[in-house]
Amino acid sequence: MGWSSTGRPVVRSSGRPVEGFVGLAAGEFEMPTRAVLRDGQFLVMSAHHRATASAMIKTLSLNFDRAPAIAGTVVWSETGRLDSLVADAGTVTTLRTGAVVGVATDLLAPAGAGRLTLIGAGGQGPDQVRAVHTVRPLRELTVVDSDPRRAEALAEQLAPELNGTHIRTATDAASAVGEADIVCCATNATSPLFPEQALPAQVHVNAIGAFRPTMRELPDELLASSTVIIDELDAILEESGEILHALKANAITEDDLIELGTALSAPTAPGSKRTVFKTVGVAMQDWAIARLLADKFLP
Repeated sequence: MGWSSTGRPVVRSSGRPVEGFVGLAAGEFEMPTRAVLRDGQFLVMSAHHRATASAMIKTLSLNFDRAPAIAGTVVWSETGRLDSLVADAGTVTTLRTGAVVGVATDLLAPAGAGRLTLIGAGGQGPDQVRAVHTVRPLRELTVVDSDPRRAEALAEQLAPELNGTHIRTATDAASAVGEADIVCCATNATSPLFPEQALPAQVHVNAIGAFRPTMRELPDELLASSTVIIDELDAILEESGEILHALKANAITEDDLIELGTALSAPTAPGSKRTVFKTVGVAMQDWAIARLLADKFLP
């Protein structure tokens, strides 16, 4: 879903990611806040979909000093099936995070947006680009990473998939976002990646990297000047460092935060030219990917 020049919604997104968030907003899921051990190094997430009597449990360890950073399993089961599905947690996490960024970008980015700056060339980076490119075909891509070799490696990896897209790399995020239509932040930063004034007047920003209160990718000033869409309020208030920081600084209030499922169910034009989608990841997303796999591979 995106916005036309008249401010009316243009529906394009479909499928399980959209259905999942709409269902989450409608109360179709039983979804406890995830268990966090050793300050985020070990995570346990679960979701139960009442209508299908199906459930998903994901357990993982997270270590940014290794590749891949995520190791663990996703287990999906349904009362009507004898077999359960077991999948790699890292792969499912990457797929579901890319999928929700695609949904949010389609909802919030201008229809003609085609210049993406990706900050963070780690394991989540490729599917961030693929998701955005699916809903907003890219004319330009800038890959930013503090390690220029990682940025160049990702640019080379993506080049065959982005035929006709001009790709460049950079090490300085602040200068790289100045002409972007869309920015994707996929880092483990503990302080803002760029100042608010470095962004153009109209831009959509996806922030997926910070998933603990001690982590932060976005400045308070950006959140204060933007329409802010989040994945799920309880999870955000528990885990999102940038949202918690902005709330404490009185830059925003809880009333400024709009859940994605609500925005998809009753779309209205964004209240500002800048939009932000902040996600810490919720178990329903893993359930949605696992159910797709179960429908394909289980009898």
